[in-house]
Amino acid sequence: MLSVANALCMHVSSRHHLRSDAISALQASLADSLGVDIAGDTFELVELDDTAFDIVLVDGTKLVAYIDEEPFLTVEGANEFPPQRGVVTVDAGAVSFVSNGADVMRPGIVDADADIAPGDLVAIAEETHGKVLAIGRALTAGDDMRGSSGKVVESIHYVGDDLYTFSV
Repeated sequence: MLSVANALCMHVSSRHHLRSDAISALQASLADSLGVDIAGDTFELVELDDTAFDIVLVDGTKLVAYIDEEPFLTVEGANEFPPQRGVVTVDAGAVSFVSNGADVMRPGIVDADADIAPGDLVAIAEETHGKVLAIGRALTAGDDMRGSSGKVVESIHYVGDDLYTFSV
């Protein structure tokens, strides 16, 4: 899987407003998977060349990314609309690593949604303020994430990567 960090150069191939049925499907998917209600006046799909994802601008802000064709919040989106499900929380010692794109290891995890299944997209938040630092893919179930060793979440998108700094 291509992570956002590996996308050296992002170019817009097309932009178009989403139809109302596509907006409803996007909102329903995010409500189901994360327990969030994304609201906005305009939803614009931005298709990018040479990346494994596309983004959705909600009122001009990049709040959603299609990762492997699955809609999920961007780091910016998860901080604007905090997820109620699908969250992995890391301790202060893991913050600098996760913020720089490192995968998440068991020793840094203080909490994880028990309903997370291997392969699910997850939001990775820090424990002090609950701010989302990264988006990743679970490598194990949520109830198996805490422990003394092993990688449990593969980082896909994080604070400061190409998607985070990308502007349209």
